[in-house]
Amino acid sequence: MPVGGRLMALYELLLQPFAEFAFMRRALVASLALAFGCGPVGVLLVLRRMSLVGDAMSHAILPGAAVGFLMAGLSLGWMSVGGLLAGLAVALGSGLLSRATVLPEDASFAAFYAVALAAGVLLVSWKGSNVDLMHVLFGSVLAVDDDALLLIAAVATLTLLLGAAIYRPLVTECFDPGFLRQVGGRGGFYHMAFMALVVLNLVAAFQALGTLMAVGLMMLPAVSARLWATRLWSLMALSVAFGIAAGYGGLVLSFHVDVPSGPAIVLAAGALYVSSLLLGREGLLRRHLARFRHLEA
Repeated sequence: MPVGGRLMALYELLLQPFAEFAFMRRALVASLALAFGCGPVGVLLVLRRMSLVGDAMSHAILPGAAVGFLMAGLSLGWMSVGGLLAGLAVALGSGLLSRATVLPEDASFAAFYAVALAAGVLLVSWKGSNVDLMHVLFGSVLAVDDDALLLIAAVATLTLLLGAAIYRPLVTECFDPGFLRQVGGRGGFYHMAFMALVVLNLVAAFQALGTLMAVGLMMLPAVSARLWATRLWSLMALSVAFGIAAGYGGLVLSFHVDVPSGPAIVLAAGALYVSSLLLGREGLLRRHLARFRHLEA
């Protein structure tokens, strides 16, 4: 094939969907904004050993979003406010229960997760159709409108600005909460501020990916980055890069293969995770090669 033909084929494969269709461009911008917001948050969840808490929180917003749906249908404002309030209530309630009972915080999250998922599905099914339920659970990034795009961009901007403002105490609370308590650093405040950022980003991702898929774009790039990098700044940057690659790759895949865009994005992130698991700096192949070199020496 001539060089010109190859370039045209690459253009049709990689760029034409975004050049010709406005909904694809909006979906791409939404995916980029989600990557910038969810990437750093996901890294901190991984480092805090709270990866499954992110999954629990993604389902915790479902009852609130369902109440918003019952009140105003598929309304961006009502469902976002409902999801935000429900997520914050679960985060605060889990923290209080862990201090007032013998249950650890992750156990409280697990209990809320099961109840929230069942209650949210029941509420949406009560007044809505199967299509409405699928939209709430799995989202539709290709249907993101200008209002949803502004919300996602605003949450990403707030996450980056607030994260930069509280970066030092947040990192200290992540790695050595005892030291922060000793110096009067209000570790509980920064923990709740971080959980609020988790909820905000899940609410933003919910608009595009639904409650079941939202956590995928938060956790998979962060876990993948952990297999390549060790320093915190490089972990966050790499997590954002992986999120961007997953969003772009998933959209291209969904366009050409005609599959749902949300699951395609999460599957692209999953492919990056598997590749990192095998080839990453801390991956399986590198570890085995290092072991063999040690035996040879």
